[in-house]
Amino acid sequence: MKLGIPRERREGERRVAATPETVKQLAALGVEILLEEDAGAAAGYPDLAYSQAGAHIVPELDPAQLDVLAHVRPLDPDTARSLKRGAVTVGLASPSSELPTVQALADAGVTSFALELVPRISRAQSMDALSSQALVAGYRCVLEAAIRLPRFFPLYMTAAGTVPPARVLVLGAGVAGLQAIGTAKRLGARVFANDIRPASADEVASMGGTFIRLDLETAEAAGGYARQLSSDAGTRQRQLLAPHVAQADVLITTAAVPGRRAPLLVTREMVQGMRAGSVVVDLAAESGGNVEGVVAGQDVPVPTADGSGHVWLVGLKDAPSAMASDASRLYAKNVANLLVLMVRDGALAPDFSDEVVAGACLTHDGTVRHQATADLLAERAGARREGAL
Repeated sequence: MKLGIPRERREGERRVAATPETVKQLAALGVEILLEEDAGAAAGYPDLAYSQAGAHIVPELDPAQLDVLAHVRPLDPDTARSLKRGAVTVGLASPSSELPTVQALADAGVTSFALELVPRISRAQSMDALSSQALVAGYRCVLEAAIRLPRFFPLYMTAAGTVPPARVLVLGAGVAGLQAIGTAKRLGARVFANDIRPASADEVASMGGTFIRLDLETAEAAGGYARQLSSDAGTRQRQLLAPHVAQADVLITTAAVPGRRAPLLVTREMVQGMRAGSVVVDLAAESGGNVEGVVAGQDVPVPTADGSGHVWLVGLKDAPSAMASDASRLYAKNVANLLVLMVRDGALAPDFSDEVVAGACLTHDGTVRHQATADLLAERAGARREGAL
């Protein structure tokens, strides 16, 4: 069985789908690992370390020769079409936003496993890439805010006077939000947080934050994810959050609904109500943003309502990739643990009666097995037919 590890092609992506540690783990199962030159260089893993762990270094991968392709970012349609029939892919797939690739994988007869689809059950925690990468992103977004804020995070009592601690507000208390709360707390800030899932209050408190309770409907979906609020409830949420946002020196937003555009939590007017010099970091910028006016990969100055200065709106992009070494360490273990579940005697033999394997499968034997993605493709095909009439 030949497993290929490519050098990621997307601009700004520095992670890699395998580390020397996971190469050893998979080689011990009889897997032949082919690693593209410098695939791990940007993450701090040199080719020599991979070869010493048992990988074969190749100048360029030939997808048509691979039995399995492990990747970080979603594949492009051309790569999907170049894989041989029956080949297997494992990686992040963003199925709802990468429909042409999903269709190409199905048409090519490729069995693809999307790490976003791994069930949220205790047995699958070691394969949960969304959680492992969200942890990295939550840590990084606080550092990005601290760098930009023209104030200290912690309280300082000096002979020259007392400097009060910064006030940090985190919206969304999933894995990224909780990590942001813990990181900001360790830096000495006063940390407040809100989430539409009531169960998150205890988790926020466990990280040292103060939970802000709003008079809203609860919104928790299967697997512990948040679900989209109704339009009226969303408006009410923003009204109730406005005074808390105005008091914050740093606002960090992490709210996301899997497979959908990120919910709007903060309007431009709310940002303008903050003090000059305040910083807003939107971790959901790449999926539409929680904050009105955010641009992924850019710092946007927003003038304050009182005309005293600007608030910086930071559209964080590729946050896990900014911590490429440890992000890759965690991600590669997620990939390897899923593969270990399916490898038998050096060959890949997925057992679709296993709920983890079945749940993570996106395409198999020419069909799209993930129903929500299949429905989106059907809608897309229907819209094309109507447009052709």
